[in-house]
Amino acid sequence: MGWIISLIIGGIVGWLASMVMKTDAQMGWIANVLVGVVGSMLGFWIAGALGMAPAGGIMRFVISIVGAVLLIFILRKLGIFR
Repeated sequence: MGWIISLIIGGIVGWLASMVMKTDAQMGWIANVLVGVVGSMLGFWIAGALGMAPAGGIMRFVISIVGAVLLIFILRKLGIFR
């Protein structure tokens, strides 16, 4: 059950990040889930490397969105999203 919730939250995070980066029309729901899950991992990895430990659900959600936005930015530079 935990992985289903992770996929749902990953989809929401990816969708919000794609709206921030204005790539929402280019991304389907599978891309949103993938960007959300991988972007969340990227965000938490960077936060850990910087010595930040997110406390609370809202801060974790913000770090997930920031990581997904960063991932979309990187994918744009690589030419995957235009």
